[in-house]
Amino acid sequence: MAHVCEICGKGIGHGNKVSHSNIKTRRVWLPNVQRVKALISGRPKTIYVCSSCLKAGKVQRAI
Repeated sequence: MAHVCEICGKGIGHGNKVSHSNIKTRRVWLPNVQRVKALISGRPKTIYVCSSCLKAGKVQRAI
């Protein structure tokens, strides 16, 4: 599954997990990307969209 929003381009975030003893290990933050059937230039197409774009109404869903 693609971990990139096709509307805003939000993708994977990288960084460190820091324990209570201050040990750093690498980790990733995955965006909440949903597979949605949306209207793209008047035609229904399946795209990957993050939940913040869905909530903001940036995508018109095809029924």
